[in-house]
Amino acid sequence: MSIEIIIPFFLILQTILIAYLILSLNRRKSHGDGLEKQLSEIRQELNQQMQANRSELQAGLVNQFQLVFDNLRSNSKEQQEALKEFGILFRDNVNAFNALQKEKFQELVQKQERMLQSTEERLEKMRETVDEKLQKTLEARLGQSFELVSKQLLAVQKGLGEMQTLATGVGDLKRVLSNVKSRGVLGEYQLQGILENILSPDQYAYNVSVKKGMTERVEYAVKMPGTSDDGPVYLPIDAKFPQETYYRLLDAYDNGDKALVEAARNDLFKAIKKAAQDISQKYLHPPYTTDFALLFLPMESLYAEVVRDGHLAQMLQKDFKIVVTGPTTLAAMLNSLQMGFRTLAIQQRSSEVWKVLGAVKSEFSKFGDLISKAQKKINEASTDLDNLVGTRTRVIQRKLKEVEELPEEDGTQLLDG
Repeated sequence: MSIEIIIPFFLILQTILIAYLILSLNRRKSHGDGLEKQLSEIRQELNQQMQANRSELQAGLVNQFQLVFDNLRSNSKEQQEALKEFGILFRDNVNAFNALQKEKFQELVQKQERMLQSTEERLEKMRETVDEKLQKTLEARLGQSFELVSKQLLAVQKGLGEMQTLATGVGDLKRVLSNVKSRGVLGEYQLQGILENILSPDQYAYNVSVKKGMTERVEYAVKMPGTSDDGPVYLPIDAKFPQETYYRLLDAYDNGDKALVEAARNDLFKAIKKAAQDISQKYLHPPYTTDFALLFLPMESLYAEVVRDGHLAQMLQKDFKIVVTGPTTLAAMLNSLQMGFRTLAIQQRSSEVWKVLGAVKSEFSKFGDLISKAQKKINEASTDLDNLVGTRTRVIQRKLKEVEELPEEDGTQLLDG
């Protein structure tokens, strides 16, 4: 056992012994002063013994520390020598590794130089190929572009010619619209197109004198069914287009001047009133005509501007018996009249249909009588046929009973022969 373990163990044992002695002394304190003397002696002996133990312990510790120091010193020398050898070996290995890396690096540099040279050669070939293809593509694209530009220039030149022609036509149209008579003709053409699309030719008339002995003729009139023998009752329709006043109103709207707008609207309403008054005085002659006429405005925007003021439309109907219409409203009104014409035609033909049905009923009664007689004859013929087939057949069979029957094969041969 080493001294490092013995010394602590001895100290612990000594401490336990001292504690035991102290306890024993405390127990024996009651036995008298003799014990105190004995205790003092024991204490002195213990002190002497402890001093001796401490001296031995110190000497042992010094020896032990000296031994440890000697071991450490010897181990340090061995470690230094080992480290020195390791350093030499490590330096040799590092030098060898550096040499190997230098060799590998040189090989890598040479390989990279070869790869770089090969890459440059390939890039040069690719550049030449790309330049060649790019040149061809560019030439083709430029050729196509020049061809396309040439075609577009020709188209532009052609379009300019068409625009010049169109400008000439617009100028002609403007001159036409600036003429009051021409504007009236334009409205008449539009009115004629609507009438032709909705009504049949025998349902309206053109340039009609609504009353005999009058020189005034209305542009178009719808033939309404009437009870007079003098002819149909006409519904006059006249087209009006107050262009100047309407365009002034549009310019006023564009300028945003409220005063100009009101002035232009008043001028437009005056023109519409004047046109309605002329139609009422010239073309309304009941019973040859209806008690109202239609004022046709060939533009929807113009019609919307007029009817937006509800007072104006009511005043025209009340004072002049004139109904203002636009292209859409006129078409709807004519469609309604067309449905009315068809309903009236059906009512007029209903009596004729009733007469035809009466005649058919009479003929059908006669047909029923003939069918009854024919059925009776057929029944009589059927009875005669039954008698002939039944009675006569039985008589013939009785007569043939006495006749000997031949075999089937002989009978067949005889009949076939």
